[in-house]
Amino acid sequence: MTKSEFRYAHHPEDVKKYTTEELREHFLIPELFIKDQISLTYTMYDRYIAGGAFPVDQALKLEAIDELKAENFLDRRELGVINVGGKGKVTVDGQVYEIGHREALYVGKGTKEVIFEATEEQPYFYINSAPAHKSYPTKKVTKAEAEIVELGDTKTSNKRVINKLLVNSVVETCQLQMGMTELQEGCVWNTMPPHTHERRMEVYFYFDLEEGQSISHFMGQPQETRHIFMKNHQAVISPEWSIHAGAGTSNYTFIWGMAGENLDYGDMDGVTPDELK
Repeated sequence: MTKSEFRYAHHPEDVKKYTTEELREHFLIPELFIKDQISLTYTMYDRYIAGGAFPVDQALKLEAIDELKAENFLDRRELGVINVGGKGKVTVDGQVYEIGHREALYVGKGTKEVIFEATEEQPYFYINSAPAHKSYPTKKVTKAEAEIVELGDTKTSNKRVINKLLVNSVVETCQLQMGMTELQEGCVWNTMPPHTHERRMEVYFYFDLEEGQSISHFMGQPQETRHIFMKNHQAVISPEWSIHAGAGTSNYTFIWGMAGENLDYGDMDGVTPDELK
């Protein structure tokens, strides 16, 4: 079963007036993993889709949703999958891929059938999708194959390891880019100092957050910031005009997914902490 919800894009001047409830309604994706269901959110920001597949008692076929106006989900799109649970299985047009914990799978445009299944363990498949203009081969990517970048310092509570899993230096994609950032013990800040990139939007998905802990995700224009408190296994939509950063009450891991017209991040607009308001 595949279910979806739709989200509009927003002008930053309008967002300045949103209440806490309105911010959460428009940008927070509160529940991605529902038993034996594929749950998707379709946003008008670069027509990005984020969601989760949670096969427990049955295999789950990725079905085309109404917003796509297509026979198959991937007729005009590409797909990225990162498993944040136990080992599972993804079948792509009859080809079986075993996807372990924190491993990724890229599936290209034109694929007819994608099926998610549990094996002896319980997988949690996090899904991102973006429009595609060309078909690239399906490819599994492990953490050992990722491009690794270490940033930050314990002094500033942001020492972290960035695992670039589904990026163009590792696998060919049209515009979808996904990676996973692991905060080290005692570190709680991500993407600080922050930045914006007006030619790409982004979705953050937080996981490995201990029970009873929370994350304050910061968004908005650098001089007009807002925050959204989040729990484990929740995602948040970040518009191209918005910063995206967060601080947790303990360390955690998050997955970033992006889409837009450029694959060169040299046009990012950095923001120093003392510029934020």
